[in-house]
This record gives sequence, C-alpha cells and structure tokens, in this order.
Amino acid sequence: MKLIKLGGSLITDKQTERSFRSQVMQRIAAEIAAALPHLTAPLIIGHGSGSFGHFAAKRHGTIDGVQTPAQWRGFAEVSLVASELCGLVVGSLMQAGVPALRVQPSASLLAQDGVPVSLSLDNLHHAVQAGLVPVVHGDVAFDRVRGGTIISTESLFTLLAQALPVDEIFLVGEVAGVLDEHGAVIPLITPDTVSESQRAIGGSRGTDVTGGMLTKVSDMVALVQARPHLTIHILDGLTDGVLHQTLLGAPTVKTTIKAR
Repeated sequence: MKLIKLGGSLITDKQTERSFRSQVMQRIAAEIAAALPHLTAPLIIGHGSGSFGHFAAKRHGTIDGVQTPAQWRGFAEVSLVASELCGLVVGSLMQAGVPALRVQPSASLLAQDGVPVSLSLDNLHHAVQAGLVPVVHGDVAFDRVRGGTIISTESLFTLLAQALPVDEIFLVGEVAGVLDEHGAVIPLITPDTVSESQRAIGGSRGTDVTGGMLTKVSDMVALVQARPHLTIHILDGLTDGVLHQTLLGAPTVKTTIKAR
C-alpha cells in the first residue's frame, strides 16, 4: 500500500486564511490520475489543513487541549474548516478521474496526550477493496488526557503505517526535498545521518500548529526505525510531473528517508 500526503502549504496559501490553491490541486490530481492505472498497490491520499485548519486551531489553542464550552466550539470549528478543505481536494480528484472517497478521521480517531492511538480501519479496507482511493486529512480528535486536540496528517500516517501493509509514503510539498545549508537537496536521510541534517532544517512558513519540516522529518525517521521496510520520499509538488514520475519509480530530485 502507498500513502500520498499533500502538504497544507502546497494546496493552500498558508499566509491567508481559507485560501485554496485550486490550480495546483487540479494539476496534482491529474498527475495522480495518470499514475493510478500503473500502480500495483492500493493508494490512500492524505492532506494537511493548511490555511483552513491551522488558523482556526491557533485561535482556539486546540492542539493544547479542549475543556471549556468556548474551546469545544472552537474544536467544532476546526473540524468544519478541515472538512471544507477536504471537500475541495476530493472534488479536484474526482474531476480528474480519481475515484476518491473522503474518510473523516475524527469520526473514529482517539488520541492519548496528543498521540493518535486508535482509528477504525474497516471503512478504509472496504473502500480499497471496492477500488476507491480513500482521502484522509489532518483533523481534530478526542483525547483521553487533553479532552480534544489536533492530529497532523504525518501522525495519522504513522498510525496507518503501523496498522496497514504500507511500503512507501510520498510527502509532497513546496520544496524539492530537505535542503542542506547551501540550499541543495539532501538525497538520503537515515537514522544514522539525521542529526547531521537537523541544523539545516527550518520551520515551515506561515501558520502551522503541528510543526514544520523538522517535525516532519523527525516523525518519518522514527517511523522507518519502527518499520524498516518503509521508504519515504519528500518531494516537490510545484514542479510539473515530479509526483507522477516519482509514483512510477522514475528518478527525480527528492529526499528519501530509509532505515539504512
């Protein structure tokens, strides 16, 4: 199984609240649609909340916990705008010919102090068996410690990769990969080399309550340590054809994260 994550900064303008980059999403959807008939493994797509969820989440402090009536109303607002963006993403995919089906994480997702611990997988299995492409997204979650919180798409993917036979993850963003201090793409990161790369990894632009590139790379390195068969790619979604070529296994400029 393969997972594709479309970064919130790729499909929205994270500087402006609720701004959807429809042309970017339409091109990405077309690349996925073109690659889909050639893939031998089922596909799940996820996306960040970008300027939809992150602005609302920051206003209400949702990631730190939800206790008061005002905070719970904020929790519901974050869920609403995250769902709004997912509708736009799924619409673009459907128009391109991808049989996409929105699967709302918060309907069954449960967290423990900010870490997702359970998610119903039955509908994902049924969707994949029916030939559909499930679409998940960063979302709110009920939390045993915090009451409620925010779960990033990367954290959700970590949970899915531990529960499903995932062998490859594609993190599609605005840059060609993880950049070193000279602005060159680091082609390979492993648990043995990640500390050398950390000083060159900065935070993401715009409002992001779930962390920037450093958090994403750290999460993915931890994941390949736990699942050594996994290969994770960080690649550019703004350049025409890169996602399509990478999905098909063609050489592209990107950062690959592997256990060794």
